[in-house]
Formats: sequence, structure tokens, C-alpha cells
Amino acid sequence: MRRKTRELKVGTVGVGGGSPISVQSMTNTNTADVNATVAQIKALEKAGCEIVRVAVPEMDAAGAIGRIKKEIRIPIIADIHFDWRLALKALEEGVDGLRLNPGNIGSGDRIKAVVKEAAARGVPIRIGVNAGSLEKDILSRYGHPKAEALVESAMRHIGILEDMDFRDIKVSLKASSVRMTIDSYRLLAQKVDYPFHIGVTEAGTLFSGTVKSSVGLGVLLSEGIGDTLRVSLTGDPVDEVRVGWEILKSLELRKRGINLVSCPTCGRIKLDCVSIALEVEKRLSHVEEPLNIAIMGCVVNGPGEAIGSDVGLAGGDGVGLIYVKGKPVKKVREEEAVDALIEEVSRVLKERSA
Repeated sequence: MRRKTRELKVGTVGVGGGSPISVQSMTNTNTADVNATVAQIKALEKAGCEIVRVAVPEMDAAGAIGRIKKEIRIPIIADIHFDWRLALKALEEGVDGLRLNPGNIGSGDRIKAVVKEAAARGVPIRIGVNAGSLEKDILSRYGHPKAEALVESAMRHIGILEDMDFRDIKVSLKASSVRMTIDSYRLLAQKVDYPFHIGVTEAGTLFSGTVKSSVGLGVLLSEGIGDTLRVSLTGDPVDEVRVGWEILKSLELRKRGINLVSCPTCGRIKLDCVSIALEVEKRLSHVEEPLNIAIMGCVVNGPGEAIGSDVGLAGGDGVGLIYVKGKPVKKVREEEAVDALIEEVSRVLKERSA
């Protein structure tokens, strides 16, 4: 059962309530470099990114948002720290969302100015609490970052916005510790009904970060916690989007692109499943239509998995049998297998669109 939350809009994308759990990422370009930032956002869009965040550390970056928005299709969020004027400029440029903590952008009058403008434009604010940047008094009281400290910080910032009658809020509670991240969201879920942006921050490189994010986000999502997500990886943000979608697909929360079922390999294998699976995954990475693909290399599970797929390959001893919608359609040599499978995928997709 998914946690019941308020719903808000980030541009055209619903977050919370009954909206699908959306996949986000963040650019790593200099936001003031419009061409580079637009190019990266378009790559993210192609991978399935539904909301994108950009860093706004200076006025040139804030002033570039309007030009960036004209070139992209997805909503854009400005990541603001410390300077209230950057938030006002981003709003003026037509940003779709703000990520800021109201307690660290200036005095009460300055916070009010930002909140008033965000409310007038219907722009939501994400309160983003990180274990690495907790307020000094909270950190002093708890001694070190822990779930209760993150929740206290979030409630403080929520209170500032609520006191100004602003409730177009979503919240994130991120730590590099998977356990602390999970515990923090669980605690806050008992206190508020605002939608949550979930993620394990500073998770690491593609390999380690994918493992940590999959565990942390998988636990939360399986408990119904989470309305939008970002997988934080050190590297190409396109990989963040790809991993985010795989997490949602694995829990059957969203469908997009191919679902690849491939043989884990063992001593019975007489087909190069590793090379075939990697090549198929690469060549079908552009597919957005949900499609189940099976690549199996032995007689134990191979035929059953292939039969249960939209398009499948089961083989051994240098040959393979191509299955389409559960029926064998073609016998091919191993070196022909990838091309033959791709050909059948193209045929299935054409039939669906006809």
C-alpha cells in the first residue's frame, strides 16, 4: 500500500497523491553554459528522465534557466543554497521547482519574499535535508548525524513554510548511509503527509552506488514510501536515470523499455550468453515500449523463460531458438542470434504500433 500524500505539480509532472513515481536526475554541467546543459538534459530526457535539477550557485546560472527551458521538454528545478536572490531570479526565469532549505537563505523577510513569489507562480519547494549539512545546533544536540536529527531539521524547515501558509512542499532526507536514510524517511512518514523525494546521497560510483541505491530505495518503495526519486552516482547522470527506472521496474511500480531476463551462467552453458545479453541490451536501449526479453543458455530454465517472454532466445552448442510470444519461430546459429532477436523485436514493436 503506497503512502497517502498530498499531490503537487512540478511543471506538468504530478508528484505525490496518485501520480506515478517519477525519475529525476541532476546535471553536472556549468548551468551558465546553456549549450552544454541543454545537451545533457536532452540525453537525460532520452534515457527517461522526467524532472531535472540544475545547480544555481551564482546569478549567471540563475539567469540561464529561461534559455534552457526553451530547449527542453521536462520540468526544471533550481538547486539553491544560501542566497535568496538566486531563488527570486530562478523564479523570474520560469523555473518549475525550487530545492532549498528556507532556514539557510537569509532573514525572515527574505524567506517571505521567496515564498510569496513561489506561491504566486505555483512553484513547489523541496526541503532537502542532508546528513552532511545539518544545522550546528541540531548536530551539537545529537552529537553526530542520525535519523532523528534529520527529521528534526526537516520539521524545522517545514514549520517555517507552514507559518507562511505555504504547503506546496516536498521533502527529502538523504544520507550516504543506507540505514540512516531508510530510518529517516520512516520516521518522517509518521509525522507529515507531504510527498517525499527519495534517494541515498553520495552513494558512490556506478557499481557501489547502484547497489546502495537499489537497497535503500527498494526498501522504501516496497513499504509505499517515495513519490519521486533520484539515484545519486559519481559519473554520467544518464546512468542515474537508467538505474532509477530499473529499480521501479523491478518492483513493478512502473514500466518502460526492455525488461531483460538473462541467464546467470553456470557450467552447463554452451552459448555465449554474456556477450549476447550485453549486445542486446545496448542495441535496445532506445526502446521505450515495455517489452520482456529473455536470453537463456541451457535446457533447464531456458525454454520456460523464453516462452514467457515477448521475444526470447534459448540455446546451446552454438545454436539458438528464437521465441516470439511464447512460440518458437526460428532456429539460428550463435553468431546470428543477436541480429535475429533484434529483427523479431522490431517486428513485434511494429505490430503493436499498427
